Amino acid sequence: MRANDQRVVVAALIERGGRLLVSQRGTGAFAGLWEFPGGKREAGETDEQALARELSEELDIEVEIGLLAHTTRAGPLELRFFRCAWMGGQRPRALQAVQFRWVSRAELAVYRFLPADSGLIAALTAGEI
Repeated sequence: MRANDQRVVVAALIERGGRLLVSQRGTGAFAGLWEFPGGKREAGETDEQALARELSEELDIEVEIGLLAHTTRAGPLELRFFRCAWMGGQRPRALQAVQFRWVSRAELAVYRFLPADSGLIAALTAGEI
């Protein structure tokens, strides 16, 4: 295993009808806070493979993974956010998340997100991403 595999977190920016898909964390670190769905990349995975796996495990969905839209750091972790196209005919299910919601960019400020997401939230709210 490469040393940096466990230090990359990938997340999806999925927009449908002007709303972004967000999920609420369950028990453990940062329980109850909101985030964009995704998770840690495992050994040997590409960012895209990890994101596809995480979305399947967390919400039972498939998306078309697009371009990298935002990168930031949270301690030893590098967080990478990808634009993802929603594929119709699916219904997300909260398998590992407490719940999920489709929210407008303006509504993002109402939710308590992970501290590392603050720059991304500001950029999305301002329409920069």
